[in-house]
This record gives sequence, C-alpha cells and structure tokens, in this order.
Amino acid sequence: MSSDPDADARRLAAAAGEGDDPNRWFEDLYAAAQRGEAVVPWDRGAAHPLLEWWAGDRLGAQQLPEQSRAMVVGSGPGHDARLLDDLGFVTTAFDISPTAVANAAAALADTSVDVRRADLLDLPGEWRGGFDLVLEAMTVQAMPRSLRQAGTAAVRSMVAPGGVLLVIGMLMPDDGDLDDGPPWLLTRDEIDAFARDGIEFVTYHDEPATDGELVRYLAEFRRG
Repeated sequence: MSSDPDADARRLAAAAGEGDDPNRWFEDLYAAAQRGEAVVPWDRGAAHPLLEWWAGDRLGAQQLPEQSRAMVVGSGPGHDARLLDDLGFVTTAFDISPTAVANAAAALADTSVDVRRADLLDLPGEWRGGFDLVLEAMTVQAMPRSLRQAGTAAVRSMVAPGGVLLVIGMLMPDDGDLDDGPPWLLTRDEIDAFARDGIEFVTYHDEPATDGELVRYLAEFRRG
C-alpha cells in the first residue's frame, strides 16, 4: 500500500483501463481497501465539507417539497447519504462497487437510506427525473474523460422538475494535465456542461487553494 492514497487509485485505474471495463477499478479499490492493501482517498470519515456548508448556508432557501427525495451518486462509504438522511431527505444512494454497497448498507443500517448497486451509465429507468436533490460528489471526475459526457448527462437526467443538482469536486488548474488521473479533474467548462437539458446554473462556490492544494468547488444547478 502506498503512502500516497491517490497512488493506489491511479495504479488500479491504469490496470482496469487496459481491459474492457474502465470503471472496474472502483471495485478493485474498495476490495483492496477492505483487505488492508489500499486506501480509498475520498473516504474522510464524514460528509464532504462543502455539502455541510451547503446544508447550513443554502438548503433553507431552496423551497423543496416536504419528504424531498435525494439521490447520492457514487455514494462510496455513505457519509454524504447519512447527512442527507439526517436532514430529512428520503435518500437513495448507489455505487458501482459491490463491496462499497455492502459496506455502506451495513454502516447505514440505522438510517432509512436505500443503498443500491447501480452503474451511472446504465441507470434504472424509474430514476429518470425522480429526485428533488441529486448530489454528485467527485464521481464524474473519477471516471475516464472518454466517459465524461455520458456521465454528466446521466447525472442531470435524475433531477426532477424544480429539483436541485449539486456537483462537488476539485477544479482542474489552468496549467493542469487533462490526462493526469484519477481523478481527471473537471475544467470550469466541464462543470458548466451540467447546465443542459433543462438544467440551469444557479451558483458556484469554491474554497481558495492553499499551498500545494487544489481548489475545491460546489456548483449548484436547478431544473426549471
């Protein structure tokens, strides 16, 4: 196991990319982490700080319906799903990795979160337009760039009329290498690309970079 948690992800993603399933590395990473052979770099043990910021600063003004339905894309260990459940959302969470799903289901057994296994690029039809809040935190940026357009379209397809879409990630620097990953960071143009098919841009919030760190952002969108 490397001292750099991102190195484990890059190694497994590179191996998966040599086959016919470029997203296989998600399961490889979670399974290796369960064996103590890798670290899941995005598992910080709590909900994403920018989601917590949004819940405190923005949620109260959203005028979402009671018993709003929330979807967590690429839910991983389930920390974001737990926060939304605590906030009163009827929450569904999915991941492509069977190991991640099993672990999250066990960790969230004391909540009402519905944890599913699903592929972002092959979603159940009933999820289309089915959620008042869709959270995409660092999943699209973890997919190869060849899948970026399809992944973005799939995320926005789940937003209900009047629903909110949150996109959280790390911003590609102006001098960044588009081929360097994972994660294959989104450019600002790629973030803005979520605003299509009836989805409109609302606001963008970021945290200024400190020495050696990348800018973290939260972009908010809404379906008219």
